[in-house]
Amino acid sequence: MHWEVVWDNFDYFLWGATKFDGTFPFIHDVGGLLASIILAVLGIFFAFWIGMAFGLMRLSKKRWLKLPSIIYVETIRGVPLLMLIFWFYFLAPIMLGHNIPGFYSSLIAFIIFTGAYIAEIVRAGVMALPSGQLEAARGSGLSQTQAMMFVILPQALRNMIPSFVNQFVSLTKDTSLAYVIGVNELTRTAVQVDNREMNASAEIYITIAVLYFIICYVLTSTSRRMEKQLSRYQARDR
Repeated sequence: MHWEVVWDNFDYFLWGATKFDGTFPFIHDVGGLLASIILAVLGIFFAFWIGMAFGLMRLSKKRWLKLPSIIYVETIRGVPLLMLIFWFYFLAPIMLGHNIPGFYSSLIAFIIFTGAYIAEIVRAGVMALPSGQLEAARGSGLSQTQAMMFVILPQALRNMIPSFVNQFVSLTKDTSLAYVIGVNELTRTAVQVDNREMNASAEIYITIAVLYFIICYVLTSTSRRMEKQLSRYQARDR
């Protein structure tokens, strides 16, 4: 076994070739596990707002709002994430007239892809509430928009939290797909070290698997605690 290879390159697995010399590095220059985490965090943050907007649009009774949401959600969910990454990496430069770093191409793909799934989480979360909630809110004098913003969404979002966390876990693992367009995230750092050393493949990929596991385990544990807390809150409300 050659675990010393892992130890000698452990900092490279964590943040790639990033140099912390007192200046803040460009975000697309960050590598390793840090790059994977940044891609996942930014991806889920922006996807949340996109998913929220399209999820509510799909619940609208207005056809001009509902139809674009249906097209977006069903189209994106029917396309593999890897294909979406290729689209943004190879087609965007042709459309915009200049190259886009692989980091940003993959980030855009993650946002668009995850946003479609969050839109379905939002739609399902709102529809899971008793229909009388909206009617009661409207009966108190609130408009449709006010009832959704101040009565329905606060209740629905509380129930959606575990699903959001699970989607974050899934996106964290999916960041490894950015490797195919040259983004120096965790998986690519492992391949680079393995190609250079050529005598510690098992140790390197076991280490990478453990790092992914630690991040995902923390997130899933958080999700389970949230589910238990929500169950207690719901039981108390009854």
